[in-house]
Amino acid sequence: MTMGTGGRITEHLSIGVLAQVYPMERVSAALEQTKRTSERVRDLPAEVVTYYVMGLGLFMAVSTREVLRVLVEGLQWLGGGQGVKVAGKAAISQARTRLGVEPLRQLWEQTAQPLIQDGNPGAFYRGRRLVAIDGTTLDAPDTKTNASHFGKPGASRGQSAFPQVRMVGLVETGAHALLAVAMAPYKTGEHTLAKEVAPKLTADMLCLADRLFASFSLWKLAGENGAQLLWRVRANYRLPVEALLPDGSYLSTFYASTADQRHKTNGVRVRVIEYTIENHPKGETYRLMTTLLDHVEAPAIELAALYPERWEMEGVFDELKTHLRGGQQVVLRSKTPALVEQEIYGLLLAHRAVRTLMCRAAHGAKLDPDRLSFTHSVRVLRRKLARRPAFPPSAGEAMAPKSISGDTRGAVR
Repeated sequence: MTMGTGGRITEHLSIGVLAQVYPMERVSAALEQTKRTSERVRDLPAEVVTYYVMGLGLFMAVSTREVLRVLVEGLQWLGGGQGVKVAGKAAISQARTRLGVEPLRQLWEQTAQPLIQDGNPGAFYRGRRLVAIDGTTLDAPDTKTNASHFGKPGASRGQSAFPQVRMVGLVETGAHALLAVAMAPYKTGEHTLAKEVAPKLTADMLCLADRLFASFSLWKLAGENGAQLLWRVRANYRLPVEALLPDGSYLSTFYASTADQRHKTNGVRVRVIEYTIENHPKGETYRLMTTLLDHVEAPAIELAALYPERWEMEGVFDELKTHLRGGQQVVLRSKTPALVEQEIYGLLLAHRAVRTLMCRAAHGAKLDPDRLSFTHSVRVLRRKLARRPAFPPSAGEAMAPKSISGDTRGAVR
């Protein structure tokens, strides 16, 4: 598949949107820190390959060589990119292997910060930033090495068609921005990976999570840095009423085990909110557990209304798995586990670039970023966002990035 016709020059420059969020200086620093700078001049220098891997995430439905062509022609149109060629698949794979995953991981970890400023609508509850923890899977190509490393989920007849990567993320719900990720083979449980992202929670956050994550060990870990928690818990958890509060919620104690509960040791004070939703087809009862113990500062009805914000995490995964891929839920491209991980970080960086620019636009218009359409924004970015990419037009002459402005008409849902 190739890029669409029309606006050809803007297609060449659209990958420059990545350089607006990840300037060349930052990319070069990540390469130096991970000792992945090009030792000699190659057809595909390490800086170009880094942007190329991110470009694969921005143009998920486009062939690998076509993405490289867009990048190379954009550089050459600016008067730079001398010596960079549209290499074949084998050369691209070799260049990506030389690069490895570390520069992309380093770049991701350095830039995965909250995007929304205090005061933006829909992103905070009583001064605390809303975040959520959840997990998903990504399909990898069915090669022998991928299948051996990642494994396949079971199916009604044997196994599924593709190996799968398990991923758990911490997301800023108002911005749909991932703040931390952990990934592993499919057999690794979400609960295990959640323990890797939980330490990223900070004292200014209120974290939401589904009932599958509510264990004593993870609850304690998530709150170690002072973050407040609002998690759904299973109905069979023993949380007896110890003090009924005026808003209908009650105080209880969450214990590490039944033995601790029997001896009343090793427990933490929690507040429980139980409610049902009118006209719910299953008549299901929701049971929330929170560290917000004061019913005046955090009324039960407000927390019950807040919990559905957790589903914004599903929207983030949908953006990663579908909307960046042109509306198709396609498989990752990489044929080895190391390159699969590299590709996922490129995808995460591309998603963050889109969300960064959306948040800037929403902040300028005093809008909730949730009101902007991700799909429309991706189309705008691909078509016309970059005015001057942050690539050097010639050797020794760096081009300073300028601000990006996009056409957001029609982007409000």
